[in-house]
Amino acid sequence: MSVELSILDLAQVGSGETVGESFAASVDMAQHAEKWGYRRIWYAEHHNMSSIASAAPAVLIAHIAAHTDSIRLGAGGVMLPNHSPLAIAEQFGTLAELHPGRIDLGLGRAPGGDQNTFAALRRTMASADRFPSDVLELQGYLRGASRVEGVSATPGSGTDIPLYILGSSLFGAQLAAALGLPYAFASHFAPQALEEAVALYRREFQPSQQLDSPYVIAGVCAIADDDEEVAQDQLRKAKRARVNALFARDRRFTDEEADMILDMPQGRQIDAMMTYAGIGTPSQVDDYLQWFAGHAQADELIVASIAPDRDVWLNTLGLIAPARSLSSAD
Repeated sequence: MSVELSILDLAQVGSGETVGESFAASVDMAQHAEKWGYRRIWYAEHHNMSSIASAAPAVLIAHIAAHTDSIRLGAGGVMLPNHSPLAIAEQFGTLAELHPGRIDLGLGRAPGGDQNTFAALRRTMASADRFPSDVLELQGYLRGASRVEGVSATPGSGTDIPLYILGSSLFGAQLAAALGLPYAFASHFAPQALEEAVALYRREFQPSQQLDSPYVIAGVCAIADDDEEVAQDQLRKAKRARVNALFARDRRFTDEEADMILDMPQGRQIDAMMTYAGIGTPSQVDDYLQWFAGHAQADELIVASIAPDRDVWLNTLGLIAPARSLSSAD
């Protein structure tokens, strides 16, 4: 690859799996990824989703870090309006002190869940409006230059953990550019504004203490298997799972019902979410990722392996890994 490769682990809870088994799979994958040459693994804050177990990124990162040695780990991201900047500085400052030089902190402003979740988190619309100032407050705590008189983060102060702005719209691009921070675009599920947002970010970027020049991370889905038909079958199953996550309420759709929805106008939403997905044999996925890196003007790709089958999920990351000679999931 002409760019760095990283991993977005959604901590998915597969059919018939427990949350504990999902976490065990995440540990196993991280240990492989460390050998396979991936730059980093990120975990995203989601709430009220039975199929995703990354509700508490700092806790999950601590667990993964304790079972790995060198790979960078971070939040991709923490939804900052759900928290006070001081609490996040203390949480991630603790991680940085325990695992120096390995911790990233990506920041988003979405609630990470639906409207009921929004209320349960005690969020208000004003929480999202404060996002830019909250980023600066958090940055101050981590740099040991608090913007709040008489308050410092312990742990956290002086760790200067690298911050990343996450987004899927022009707002995040503008903020990352103005603050001189790296920008991670969520093109793995919200691809519509990718080209416009990246162009804006690169055009308006202002150098900062953290970063001299623009740095773009773009999300992309992938399923790789030596048998292309297996990869395509896993894609169909991944789409069915997305149908259940988005449209099911108190029941689960059968495969036949999910396929019917995928063939209806509602199904176009699923297809749109997966606009950027490399599916097929390892060489086909490699070619796709190379194309996508150029298309997204990305310095780094963060890959979400979306195969529902655990073996294919892990093997996908091995088959497209930077260090292919070490990419055995056995």
